Amino acid sequence: MTLYQPRRAVLYVPASHQKALAKSTQLQPDAIIYDLEDSVAEQMKHEARDNLRAHFQEQHQTEQSPLKAIRINSLATQWGEDDLKLAAELKTEAIVLPKTETPQQVIDAARKLDDYDAPETLGIWAMIETPRGILNADEIARLAQKSAARLKCFIVGTNDIALSTGVKTTNHRSALLPWMMQIILAARAGGIDVLDGVYNNFQDQEGFKAECEQGAMLGFDGKTLIHPSQIETALNSYSSTAEEAAWANQVIAAFNLPENAAKGAISLNGSMVEQLHIRQAERVLARAR
Repeated sequence: MTLYQPRRAVLYVPASHQKALAKSTQLQPDAIIYDLEDSVAEQMKHEARDNLRAHFQEQHQTEQSPLKAIRINSLATQWGEDDLKLAAELKTEAIVLPKTETPQQVIDAARKLDDYDAPETLGIWAMIETPRGILNADEIARLAQKSAARLKCFIVGTNDIALSTGVKTTNHRSALLPWMMQIILAARAGGIDVLDGVYNNFQDQEGFKAECEQGAMLGFDGKTLIHPSQIETALNSYSSTAEEAAWANQVIAAFNLPENAAKGAISLNGSMVEQLHIRQAERVLARAR
């Protein structure tokens, strides 16, 4: 079975907030992004980095622990390189690269991670959150075909896209949908996951649920979160249903039959399914588990 790492619920935790860091150890999203960028004031950058180092040293990773990523400051800033060094030192699962606009930004980050002897498993999650980033999303996603680039995931920065373009996020994000689908399409062409942006009003649970359902319908793999109260809804919205799991089991069982082993396509319950549906079925079952 293809290795699948769920990213249904991905929680941002500001590294400058020690209470939030402590509370994060009691939460069970699929992944946590420890933020050194937007949620940390300039005068707190160094302290946030120290907080994060101490937090990692106090924790013990288990198979049940959420994936851990660090959102660094841009490498064009005075803080970015030290953030990157810290991620390599702590051996996180990923760095989150903000405002990614060109393939070269990903390549530069990957090369610096190599220079800092970061493990090969440390990936790059690129945030697509500017007009130039959207226009170059396909070119950036192509890097995923090269393991040296470390690119594993896109994150759509809906807040920054709205800010930089002036579009409104009302009416079910209708003005954003063409750009969101453009990013999703680029991610799929590159073979990487793609995560939806945050929902700002964490007290509006109904609105958040509706946006999660919309994101799942559009094809996102999960949603980034700003508050622990959003975790359960995101997990449920991006998990497989019982019906989907039953279909996936039928697909895998059918292709495991000796008479179907060499076939590229077979008939199943009146529909044609192909070998490509096996990978889809595996992902459905992984989410179901």
